[in-house]
Amino acid sequence: MVDATEISAIIAAAGVLIGVVYYILDMRHQRQERQTDLLVRIVPWVNIGSIELQQAVMKTLKTEYKDYDDFVKRYGELHSEKPEQTAILAVINYFEGIGILVRRKLVDIDLVYDFWGPDINTIREKLKPIIEGEKSKWNYPTLNIEYLFDEMKKKEQKSQKTRA
Repeated sequence: MVDATEISAIIAAAGVLIGVVYYILDMRHQRQERQTDLLVRIVPWVNIGSIELQQAVMKTLKTEYKDYDDFVKRYGELHSEKPEQTAILAVINYFEGIGILVRRKLVDIDLVYDFWGPDINTIREKLKPIIEGEKSKWNYPTLNIEYLFDEMKKKEQKSQKTRA
């Protein structure tokens, strides 16, 4: 038979165990929050203001080109200080930063999808030739922006299946 002393000892031990598990989970969560906060603070393009980002997206979408070579022919190299290049780089860098956050699981893809939704497809299609051209030119591996766009595409396909 179990007496009151043994029951209280078991309850106390369980309480300590629950406290330790809670503390470990809380520490992991705080570490993720600190990493996210640090990244947002040190990466200026993630902090781009909404008006500046809207203007950059609009300028990017209005820029006319068929492919990377056509872009360079019409506007010049991407890394010049012309308005079109500045806007396109701002948009690419913004989504590159968001891609880092998503890849490291510091931001949930659902949150990004809720914010950007299917509109990101238009941006992806517009930027695709430039991203591929720059990757080829500089021999870059896969970029975080591509990872983000791929994850957004998967999320959209999944969302369409659940609606059907």
